[in-house]
Amino acid sequence: MHLIAILSACVVLGAVSSVTGQSVSVTVYNQNRAVVREVRSMTIKTGQSVVSFRDVAARIDPTSVHFKAVADPDRVRVLEQNFEYDLASPQTILDKYVDQEIRVLMDKGQVYSGRLLNASGDIVIEDAATGGVKIIQRGAVQNFEFPKLPEGLITRPTLVWMLDNRGNEKQDVEVSYMTDGVNWHAEYVAVTAPDDKALDLSGWVSVENQSGIAFPNAKLKLVAGDVNVVRPRGMLRKTMADAVAMAEEAPAPQFEEKSFFEYHLYTLTRPSTLLNNQVKQISLFPQATVKSEKLFVYEPGREADKIAVRMEFRNGKADGLGLPLPKGKVRVYKKDTDGSLEFIGEDEIDHTPADEKVRLLLGNAFDITPERTVKDSRKTGNRSRQDVIEVRLRNHKKEAVQVTVLERFWGDWKIDPSSHPYLKKSATSAEFKVPVPADGESVLTFTVNMKW
Repeated sequence: MHLIAILSACVVLGAVSSVTGQSVSVTVYNQNRAVVREVRSMTIKTGQSVVSFRDVAARIDPTSVHFKAVADPDRVRVLEQNFEYDLASPQTILDKYVDQEIRVLMDKGQVYSGRLLNASGDIVIEDAATGGVKIIQRGAVQNFEFPKLPEGLITRPTLVWMLDNRGNEKQDVEVSYMTDGVNWHAEYVAVTAPDDKALDLSGWVSVENQSGIAFPNAKLKLVAGDVNVVRPRGMLRKTMADAVAMAEEAPAPQFEEKSFFEYHLYTLTRPSTLLNNQVKQISLFPQATVKSEKLFVYEPGREADKIAVRMEFRNGKADGLGLPLPKGKVRVYKKDTDGSLEFIGEDEIDHTPADEKVRLLLGNAFDITPERTVKDSRKTGNRSRQDVIEVRLRNHKKEAVQVTVLERFWGDWKIDPSSHPYLKKSATSAEFKVPVPADGESVLTFTVNMKW
């Protein structure tokens, strides 16, 4: 299908606009939102005048716009603001030309001139020469010709202000606004040591710009944390594209991190260009080696016949890291005997402060199997019960392992007796550490009395 408007003003339709200020900064949040701050030099007539501020994000929230004249903030006032977003396109131009004269060039050379009666679907015109009505199939159209751009159409999203200037005509103005369509998230690449007692961890951030505009040479800041945002009902959050695994050699640190209100702020130490419809990946911190531990965890409430494999490390300086870690996906690899990296699992972490533990679920153990049986269950009163539980753990590996058994209860409960010591983790859970010999079996038995 050909739909081409021959009009010089529309040549720019296919171009991607970009912010063109003296300085541009973009602060990106995890909620698919960013704050754009821009300083531009403008000529503003003395007294009341209308000024157009072009090249803003197509997904701007116009209610969030803040305007300030840098030198004369009290002498330049905004009286009225409009956000113009009726953008020129082949279809909108056709719609504007209904009941007006146009020329239609067909793919076989015919030319029709007349009044456009309908522009949705096939084209209906009233022939200027005969007065008859012609229905033209849209797929047979080569070109449309229009005498001028219809009033009310613009080529780029534009803020239009009515200003009252009591200062100089030459002004540097600072404009900030919020826009949807810009998002960021963190991802991590970890390579476990041969003995699984350490992880080589590197962090990356992915910034995606779908705001409808590019931000060249911008000062980039990222806010990590759960910032409350009021959104209309039914609004969907866009899913970010997954990032690819990076090389093992990590670059030098590029972000400066600091606490900011109740969040963490990461500032890129150099300008960066965010193109529209682009995912940009930047190293968050150099590769760090952290002490880690592989855990085998059996949670009957999660999977009755599987034992989870987890990797745990402490995010502390003494353990090799000690940095606030933004929420993101962690992909874990391990080197095979031929030196190649093989993927062994992934998990997502929440925003994690320094000195807190990180536990990753990588998958389920192949060679360790559980079998849980309630050997006896009886009521001991109107609101009490006693259960006798047996957990058999079979290890088909060539080395001994330790399995953590996590049992959950409700009401007031007490375990007595038990074949293995346990730790009361919370009001509803108990944890047993059960050693299992190589190519052998261990049996955990306990009696729990519950009241409610």
